[in-house]
Amino acid sequence: MKLPIRKNIRLPGYNYSQSGYYFITICVEKRQNMLGNVGDGVLDVPFNGVLDVLRESPIVLSEYGKITEKHIIALNEYYEHISIQNYVIMPNHVHILLAVLNEHEKDDKTSRTPLNGTSRTPSPTNAVVPAFVSTLKRFIHKECGFSLFQRAYHDRIIRNEDEYMSVWKYIDENPVKYEKYPEIRE
Repeated sequence: MKLPIRKNIRLPGYNYSQSGYYFITICVEKRQNMLGNVGDGVLDVPFNGVLDVLRESPIVLSEYGKITEKHIIALNEYYEHISIQNYVIMPNHVHILLAVLNEHEKDDKTSRTPLNGTSRTPSPTNAVVPAFVSTLKRFIHKECGFSLFQRAYHDRIIRNEDEYMSVWKYIDENPVKYEKYPEIRE
């Protein structure tokens, strides 16, 4: 059996460990609605940081969605040089606005992210962003007992404040759009 050839979807030559903002999307395997359903829910963001607010959301998290949220919050609290600025858990994918902060560039010894490799993935092994995504997915998969998410993920490097605000707004409005426009769910 011939295996498919996978393309590297990361920006060639870009250092995914450098300070900056990244818009990350992680999809559930086969885009199945396993993280929640559209309903009358409240997305509660109970950790200290940028997101000390309650946001109305039509997404009601499933058990797997709650596990995903738990690990997003835990990793945000654990890593000193990573800050989750905003996120939303949709029924079949997760959006994260991730900030990589300057501290780890000064002294790699202070970093708690393994800069020398990610688990069993041929991603850029010395990059913070792929290591964060790999760690998040690994913890979620371990607690769920199976691989919930697709192998790959999508990222976009945020280049300026306007783009940052646009991504923030997109994350905030995504649950309402998901409920209102069923055609975008696929």
